[in-house]
Amino acid sequence: MSDLTRTGGSMSRHEPGAVAHRRADEASDLLQRLFRSFDGSLALRLWNGTTLRLGNAAPHASDPLFTLVCHHPGFVRSMVLGRDPLRLAEAYFRGDIDVEGDFFAALCLKDHLHSIRLSLRDRLGALFTALRLHAPGDARLGSGSHRSTLQGHAVKAHSRTENRAAISFHYDVSNEFYRLWLDEERVYSCAYFTSPDESLDQAQRNKLEHVCRKLRLQPGERLLDIGCGWGALVCWAAGHHGVRAHGITLSRQQLEFAQRRILDEGLQDRVSVELRDYRDLEGVGVFDKVSSIGMFEHVGLANLPTYLATVRRVLRPGGLFLNHGITHDEEGWNKSVASEFINRYVFPDGELDCVSNIQLGMERAGFEIHDVEGLRPHYALTLRHWVRRLEANRDAALREVDEPTYRVWRLYMAACALDFEAGTTGIYQILASRPNRGEWPVPWSRGDLYAGRVGAQEGAV
Repeated sequence: MSDLTRTGGSMSRHEPGAVAHRRADEASDLLQRLFRSFDGSLALRLWNGTTLRLGNAAPHASDPLFTLVCHHPGFVRSMVLGRDPLRLAEAYFRGDIDVEGDFFAALCLKDHLHSIRLSLRDRLGALFTALRLHAPGDARLGSGSHRSTLQGHAVKAHSRTENRAAISFHYDVSNEFYRLWLDEERVYSCAYFTSPDESLDQAQRNKLEHVCRKLRLQPGERLLDIGCGWGALVCWAAGHHGVRAHGITLSRQQLEFAQRRILDEGLQDRVSVELRDYRDLEGVGVFDKVSSIGMFEHVGLANLPTYLATVRRVLRPGGLFLNHGITHDEEGWNKSVASEFINRYVFPDGELDCVSNIQLGMERAGFEIHDVEGLRPHYALTLRHWVRRLEANRDAALREVDEPTYRVWRLYMAACALDFEAGTTGIYQILASRPNRGEWPVPWSRGDLYAGRVGAQEGAV
């Protein structure tokens, strides 16, 4: 089910032309077997310029959406002999393979690779072909020079030290790197779109205002933002709603940026930020309102009771708590290709659960739930904006991080967008309160969330 053509191209750096073409012929045969049942069409260009058209739809399809570029035979060999389920991602990070064309469409290959089933005869043939594809320089496969720096340290107990190291691994990359693809407010969480055509900058302003409205912030109230990032929410809440806001983070680079931002916006009398673990928060009933936006995914499922008990302790009776975070469609954080990818390369401390378990945990901690809003399509669109911005600023990004790191971010955000679009991953804002003798701390309807209020003229919902 494939069409094989010869095109001009450079030979492998380590092989004479005849050897390179022989290996290409062997690889072509192997790839045709591996992609015989692929439900679609793709182009794959080998190291010697040979281009394959693979998949069931290849004979009838027009130009494929993407071309997978393989730079040497070792990668084809690893598809059969490799044991690491993330070997395709590893090869992309190291530059052993590249993608030309629709990057999102190329990511759908992972479903096929995980489902490949060969007969015994084909398995034996593939094995012998793969063994013959050994070439000088292939030893670096699976042990690339960037492998150790791309992976965070495994998090087992979600201790203070582990969580601090995990946050630093992800967030202390470079403030300038994040600026290149985030919005003007520098919000690294799901935006809130009033329509799919709205700009990312507008949608993130919408989200900041939406959170403030849900918390029914009033002038003079005390707001705690757990995981305050670069300070967008605490500054917005103080500037537009007159609260006294305090943010905590475990990222030193985020802290330094937020402190400069507070001074630049003249909010030092109303806003403060500090480097602090949520478990080290002091006091009882210190805050009127608490927000946690895109942070509880780092807590660890075993630590959620401690996290929720801490929030309840520092929140006054009758106070509101908004928990905004990612969930997935099954219970618990079970080992899978997706969870391994996230914990290895992106969030070493990341763990997700289904939304019903999160709500149950909040109720067990003594919270009363008032509102639950799903934002799944909003995050899928947010991620696509981030990927486009990152790709558009590739040269500038590579002045801040190395090529493998750039590729990790590009792949992880694109893959997450597809997961949100497929419905396997979700995101919810859960509004709850610390009960106070039966008091109902929110209005009878949601009308106040959308009526004109302070901040509307700056682009609020």
